[in-house]
Amino acid sequence: MITAENKKEYYQALIDKNTEYEGVFYVGVKTTGVFCRPTCPARKPKIENCEFYETAQQALLASFRPCKRCRPLSHPNQVSELVQLLVEAVEANPEKRWKDRDFQELSVNASTARRQFEKRFGMTFIEYARARRMGLAMKLIRGGEAVIEAQLSTGYESSSGFRDAFSRIMGAAPALLGERKILKASWLDTKLGPMIAIADNETLYLVEFVDRRGLEREVERLRQKLKSAIIPGSTQPIRSIEHELNQYFDGKLSEFKTPLCFLGSPFQKHVWEELKKIPYGETRSYSDLAKAIGKPSAFRAVAQANGANQLAIVIPCHRVINTDGELGGYGGGLIRKKWLINLEKRSLK
Repeated sequence: MITAENKKEYYQALIDKNTEYEGVFYVGVKTTGVFCRPTCPARKPKIENCEFYETAQQALLASFRPCKRCRPLSHPNQVSELVQLLVEAVEANPEKRWKDRDFQELSVNASTARRQFEKRFGMTFIEYARARRMGLAMKLIRGGEAVIEAQLSTGYESSSGFRDAFSRIMGAAPALLGERKILKASWLDTKLGPMIAIADNETLYLVEFVDRRGLEREVERLRQKLKSAIIPGSTQPIRSIEHELNQYFDGKLSEFKTPLCFLGSPFQKHVWEELKKIPYGETRSYSDLAKAIGKPSAFRAVAQANGANQLAIVIPCHRVINTDGELGGYGGGLIRKKWLINLEKRSLK
């Protein structure tokens, strides 16, 4: 997990072009849409335009493309011609779905490409190409494009193929998992847009809108915190939350019963428990919430804990608004927040 303190440290390393940080982080530059290694010779962006990632795959999934100057997908002291060729081929047509004949046309051995990418970057070339396509799709969705349009624009012919590709980037294949804890990830279609749910066989860990900015990092933090792999599939908590969300969106359910697991600091858990106490159809301010947990001056910390909630709707952070009655923030977007508040008020009439 990259903290605010890490961000300052990494930004200084970027300014200094510190070679000791090679492989420790990658930086995505919002103004250019590229991601770089710490020693990139390009002009340095402002810190507010930087997003830091622990792996290249995280940066790809956040829709950044590799920088042509520092070549973050090549070893800093040895640029592989094969890797360079394939990365350039992907960038020339990032929506392309690679098949064996595509490698043949480039006079490239597919198994060699797989080994080189896996050895250096922890993912195969096909996983890289898929992550790049999915990153583009996520960028389109975050920009307001309909899911079906993003799906078609990035080369997915069917919605099931798009969902499957999204699921596959969540973790390793089952045969490679060994004794690691396994979580299942499932795509949920809802009235307010697609959501992703992640759970084990007992409890739900995450349910969030697919187009939420930073979702990829939330998933990665969850995977690291639990030392788990996340693979496509369904469990009883996922089936339960899918049914309950459908009931909720139809105005027929006001309290969720799916078992939940809170992963956060004691303070965050305290805030989330208090959030659950806000009655259906009502709202509270951040100040109200701070007073309710016995820390009236901690309304900013309460707001941060509110934003760190990984169980959208189920832990009703949408019911928290500003003291002046304005909506405030919401990870799923203010239009959704307003819709959810109005849904609950209408359902009480």
